[in-house]
Amino acid sequence: MNQKWKIFLQKVIRFIANPRLLLCLAVAWMITNGWSYVLFALGTWRGIPWMVSVGGAYLAFLWLPVSPEKLATVAIAMALLRWLFPNDRQTLGVLREMKEKIKAGIQKRKQKSGRD
Repeated sequence: MNQKWKIFLQKVIRFIANPRLLLCLAVAWMITNGWSYVLFALGTWRGIPWMVSVGGAYLAFLWLPVSPEKLATVAIAMALLRWLFPNDRQTLGVLREMKEKIKAGIQKRKQKSGRD
């Protein structure tokens, strides 16, 4: 495997395996998705029709291929990470680095399309 890919893969693994990020992802998942699983399970167990209906309807939406919930979950997790752990230089540093690379790529494309 190429050395650049090894370094990239190590960064990604360190970024994802960060306990602070995992905590924020778990909370964000409960905000966007988890409540519907809990509501559906409780409604089924206790025989409460409105819980089954609301939870089931949202779950049906979640499982659609065009559901934007993953983007929302990651965005909420990043916001929680910045809010709960503002001094987490490791994870936030990786995010800033990725943001700068994306900005540079966009600028490069704009300059390239402007020349054509």
